[in-house]
Amino acid sequence: MDRSQKSEAVAELNKVFNEVGVVVVTRNLGMTVDQSTDLRGKMREAGASYKVAKNRLAKLALKDTDYTGIEEYLTGPVGLAWSQDPVAAAKAAVDFAKSNDKLEIVGGSMGTQVLDEAGIRSLASMPSLDELRGKIVGLVNAPATKVVRTIAEPAGMLARVVGAYAAKDAA
Repeated sequence: MDRSQKSEAVAELNKVFNEVGVVVVTRNLGMTVDQSTDLRGKMREAGASYKVAKNRLAKLALKDTDYTGIEEYLTGPVGLAWSQDPVAAAKAAVDFAKSNDKLEIVGGSMGTQVLDEAGIRSLASMPSLDELRGKIVGLVNAPATKVVRTIAEPAGMLARVVGAYAAKDAA
């Protein structure tokens, strides 16, 4: 990489750090190209991104962002996962690490809150924003459904009684 490419990479990472909700730092312990491609695909499906970055450039990109606390995790062969949804990147990384022992979760950060490996794993166990939104809509919708059912039930019972008397008279 020449100097201009390095400055572009730093600027791109800095932009990412200023826009995302969570950053997860992973350690790559000899992953093959196929495994890396599979990890990136799983990240994309979850709405997250994954990139292997030079530690020195990543540390430069962290300046003036909320994620300066993860600087201590940037040693050795690391990869960075990030997403807008605070749970997506953590969940995808932890799920992939369960099935692949060559990816190790090191830590991360959710804004200014620095998380260790256990913190990232507990963050991954939480429901995503979409799941929470679905639960809230279900909770809001349930009382309305019950009200409609309660109002409609007496009319239905009356119709069945009238129908039973009509059938009895016809017989």
